[in-house]
Amino acid sequence: MDTWRAPSASGPVRARVRLPGSKSITNRALVLAALSEQPSIVVGGLDARDTRLAVAALRALGTSITTGVDDWAVSPGTAGAGPVDVDLGNSGTCMRFLPGVAALTSAHVRFDGDPRIRERPVGALLGALREAGVAVDGDAVPFTVHGRGRVPGGAVELDASGSSQLVSGLLLAAASFDTGLSVRHVGPEVPSAPHIAMTVRMLRAAGVLVEESGGARPACWRVEPGPVQAGTIVVEPDLSNAAPFLAAALVTSGTIEIPHWPAPADSLQASGQILDVLTRMGAAVSVDAAGLTISGTGVVRGITADLRDVAELAPVLACVAASAADSPSVFTGLAHTRTHETDRLAALAKELNDLGGSVSETPDGLHITPATLRPSRAFDTYDDHRMVMAAAALGLVVPGLDVLNAATVGKTFPSFTEVWESMLA
Repeated sequence: MDTWRAPSASGPVRARVRLPGSKSITNRALVLAALSEQPSIVVGGLDARDTRLAVAALRALGTSITTGVDDWAVSPGTAGAGPVDVDLGNSGTCMRFLPGVAALTSAHVRFDGDPRIRERPVGALLGALREAGVAVDGDAVPFTVHGRGRVPGGAVELDASGSSQLVSGLLLAAASFDTGLSVRHVGPEVPSAPHIAMTVRMLRAAGVLVEESGGARPACWRVEPGPVQAGTIVVEPDLSNAAPFLAAALVTSGTIEIPHWPAPADSLQASGQILDVLTRMGAAVSVDAAGLTISGTGVVRGITADLRDVAELAPVLACVAASAADSPSVFTGLAHTRTHETDRLAALAKELNDLGGSVSETPDGLHITPATLRPSRAFDTYDDHRMVMAAAALGLVVPGLDVLNAATVGKTFPSFTEVWESMLA
């Protein structure tokens, strides 16, 4: 699909939308299962480009993975001596979660991928692995991990302000190191802290002893050595992928139901923070045993919000704020999104301003004044799945919006455009 005409809404949207599994949980589950002592099952995992890359990489590293319709069977194993090539595509989770796994094999593992992945931060993680006793050539993609069948472990420091995945990538493999691993973050605050909490909770569920220190936003973690028992891991729906559907209810004064939405107190994801932002912008939300119901109230408010813990929502929220809000919005805590699939702040400012918007960049966010937007040209997505979702939300209130390279949404939601059009049918 080269160009997709984003459908506009002729009235309140009312639909029940089933989300695919969480990419973040799926790739963590795959790594834990690959390092587990016994075969494991991953239930409801996401089948999309990022997770297929993870499956292919883990198979190359010696893991047996049988993918079924809904259940994936994973049996641990390690690659023997010799060269192994791993294709990262543009997957940040693969780039940061798999080097620690590669170090536990006896292979020389070369990591490479799409041109954009070579610009994304991984050097701090590779430096920390060296401190733990891993032989690594390179500080960015492409790089090579020289597996020796074991990793001594110990204590490492790194600046993880570029991505929380730098910490998670170390923690996920640490229990398989000889002495475990102590990780200390030194630098500006780590973004997306709920994703580190997700990693810690999943490790503990697999029987790994993890200690944290540093207060509400921990900066130090200790993983004790010991067996990983992944067992059966059930993957939650991907709440980041819910963003455009939540926005559809908000901007059209409609109602969207999302079954199996986890209760904020139980979710591995930032369920509560996501709903808090939407509520502040004017939505009415309720969560019960059946899932989430979100409705627009006829008002879309401009807000000031620190989005560092829910940064994946920023593209959609920026489009809502630019096209439908009743007052200006200021979004901060987003400096790290400049090194995601694209520089999201620059991309959003350019695309919205080219449609007649009033958006200015700051070092860590966006200032947005609502304006009447008109599709003077197609909306570019920069090979970024979140930009496709943002454009879909924008198209609800900007008729005639064409979206370039919409197929890139297949990174995390292959059926997105079909589900979106069905919602509006």
